Amino acid sequence: MGRGPRGGLRPHRSRLVRTEFETMTAAAQKANPDGLQPCWSCKGPVASTAMFCATCGAVQPPGQGDRFTRLGLARDFDVDRGDLDRRYFALQRDLHPDRFATRAAREREISLQQSTSLNEAYETVKSPLRRAEYLLSLNGVTVNAETGNRPADPDVLMEAMESREALAEAETEAEIAALAEQARDNQRHCLDALTVAFRADDLDAAARLATRLKYLATFTEEARGRARARRAP
Repeated sequence: MGRGPRGGLRPHRSRLVRTEFETMTAAAQKANPDGLQPCWSCKGPVASTAMFCATCGAVQPPGQGDRFTRLGLARDFDVDRGDLDRRYFALQRDLHPDRFATRAAREREISLQQSTSLNEAYETVKSPLRRAEYLLSLNGVTVNAETGNRPADPDVLMEAMESREALAEAETEAEIAALAEQARDNQRHCLDALTVAFRADDLDAAARLATRLKYLATFTEEARGRARARRAP
């Protein structure tokens, strides 16, 4: 740790985090100088995407950046899980409560806000379904069947109905396992198709595929539940 201008210990930032956020800060300053805001502690200039003040090291409140930005990632469905995990855990280490135990109450509160925001971003981006839904929402497309603005896909509805009928009629554990495996295989194909759709900026196709992926994930859980129920004494 180093010492900031206020005399307090400055939280150590890993090289990965420092590099990513210094790059993001520089890019934000170059692209939009007016997007800077004053640090709540030292009043120095801080980019809206910065997690720490480059001048005094104070943690900053969560900005308005999207969940990909919070993790230093581009908005993209195709995410390297290993890279995502490394970024997340490096950032979380810098926000660990022990690093702020001797800081003022306000900075402890802000670090907790940042940690919560980071957790939400990670949980969204690491899940293919949530990541797809979030990317679509950033483009004004909702796929939630209960509250969304898109009509239900008749092909997906038919597939769901036929699969649930087959699950209800399955009499052995092997039959249930076969249905679950088929659903998992369909999920893998659906994920590949989602990658292609997002790369082509085909939001209609991506929305249909996200709806199907949601159904397949639900069906897989239903099949697991049915299998557990059969094994129960």
